[in-house]
Amino acid sequence: MEKVGVLLVSYGSRAAAIADALHRSESYDVSIFDADKQKNPFILERAAAQEIGLDTEKICDFAKKHQDKIDFGIVGPEGPIIAGIRDVIEKKTKIPMICPTKEHAIERSKVLQRRLLEKCCPSANPRFRVFDPKAYASKDKLKKDIWAWLDELENSAVVKPDAPATGKGVGVWGDHFSTREELFNHFLTCYEHGPVIIEEKVDGEEFSLQFFSDGKHLIATDAVRDYKRAFDGDLGMNTGGMGSYKDSDNKLPFMDQKDWDDALGIGKRIFDELKGEGDGPFLRGIPLYMAYTCAKDGVKVFEINSRPGDPEIINLLPILEDDFVDVCFRMLDGSLTKLDFAKKASVITYAVPMTYGGYRKAFSGDRRIDLSKAYELDKKYHDSIRIYPGSMELRGKETFALGSRVVCTVGIGDDIEAARNISLDGIVSIDGALWNRWDIGSKGHIKKSIEHMKSLRR
Repeated sequence: MEKVGVLLVSYGSRAAAIADALHRSESYDVSIFDADKQKNPFILERAAAQEIGLDTEKICDFAKKHQDKIDFGIVGPEGPIIAGIRDVIEKKTKIPMICPTKEHAIERSKVLQRRLLEKCCPSANPRFRVFDPKAYASKDKLKKDIWAWLDELENSAVVKPDAPATGKGVGVWGDHFSTREELFNHFLTCYEHGPVIIEEKVDGEEFSLQFFSDGKHLIATDAVRDYKRAFDGDLGMNTGGMGSYKDSDNKLPFMDQKDWDDALGIGKRIFDELKGEGDGPFLRGIPLYMAYTCAKDGVKVFEINSRPGDPEIINLLPILEDDFVDVCFRMLDGSLTKLDFAKKASVITYAVPMTYGGYRKAFSGDRRIDLSKAYELDKKYHDSIRIYPGSMELRGKETFALGSRVVCTVGIGDDIEAARNISLDGIVSIDGALWNRWDIGSKGHIKKSIEHMKSLRR
C-alpha cells in the first residue's frame, strides 16, 4: 500500500473520529503526526509522533520537523483555524492544509455572519441588531437602545457574543432569562469582551449540514440534529453538544423536502459569495458547517462555522463509504464532486465529567476512566459501534477525565432507534464518574419535534 503521512491538528472526540477514518483506509498505509491539546489515548495509539499544545508556532515547528514524511494536514478544532494555522504552515512548509484560511474562517465573528446573510440570503436571516462597545459612552444609553429593540422583538430575543464561545455564551429568552434585567445582566457578561448581537428568537427545530469543498465544488452531507442543552428535555445551559443523531437518509424526521432544498440553496449562495469569481482554494476542507432552524416561514440560519462539527461530523465519518484519504486528496487536487455515505442512521451520546453543564458544583472524587468494557462491545456489534475519547488524557497506563466532554459512543443502525440502543450500550459500559443525557435520538424527543413542526406549519 502507498504510504501517506498526515498532520492532524487535534482536540477531542471529533479528532479521534478523523484519526479513525484515516487509520481505517484500505488503500493507504497512513502515518498520523498528531498535534494535540492533550494525550488523547485513542489518537496516541495510532500516531507515529505526537506534540502536545495547540500554539500555532509550536504546531508549525512540529510540522517542519516531520515535513518530509507528511503529505497533507487536516484540522479539527476551530481555534487553530481562526488563528491562521493554514496560512502559517503553508507559508513555512510544503504541507498543504485541509481547512479554510484565516480570512475565510467565518466562524470568528457572528456579526460578519449576519452581515453576509443580509447580503446574499436575507430571508434566512433572523432580525438582528449589533451592540458595539465602541458606540456607547454610557450604560444608560446602551440600556435605552436595548429596551427599544426588545420592544420591537416583543422580548423574544437571543443574546450572542460576536466571538466564538462554542455555544456557551448564548442566552435565550424563556430559557436563560425571563426578565429584561436578567437579559441585560447576561448581555453584560458578553459585552465586556466585545460586540454582542441581540436577534429575534426563531421558533422551530434545529438541524445542521456540513459541506465539504475542494474550493471549486460544494458537497453537502446528510442532516444531523445536535443536542446543545445539558439535560434531558432540552433543559439546562448550552454546552458544546451532548450528542446528536442522523436518520438513514439525508433528511431528519421533522424535515420536509423544502427544508432540505432551502438549506442546500442557502449553503450554495454563501459559498458562491465567499468564493467570488473563479476557484476558491482558500475554502478547502469544511468551510461551511451550517446550523439551521426549520421555522414556519422557511429555513433560518442559526450560525455558520468553518470546520467539522463536534459531534455532527462523528455521525458521518463512520458511515462514509469513500476512502477518507482519497477524499482528502480530492479536496487537494480540486476533484471532489461527490461523497457516498451508507444508508444508515447514527446516534452519538457524550459522557461528561460530574461538574460539566452545572450537573455538580464540585467533584473531588476519582477521575480515572476505564473504556475496556466499552471497547469489548465491538465483538457484539462489530463496525456498528465506535468509542471515541475526547477530553481524556493518558497518564502512564491509565486514562483520566479532564474538564470537557470526555468520551462519545457512536451507534450505527438501520434506523435511529437501533443506533440509539447501541450508543447507550456503549455509554453504560464505561467505568468512571461520568453522566450523560438519555434522550438523544429518543422516540419521544423525535415525536415532539415532528409535532412541533406540524403545529408551526398549520
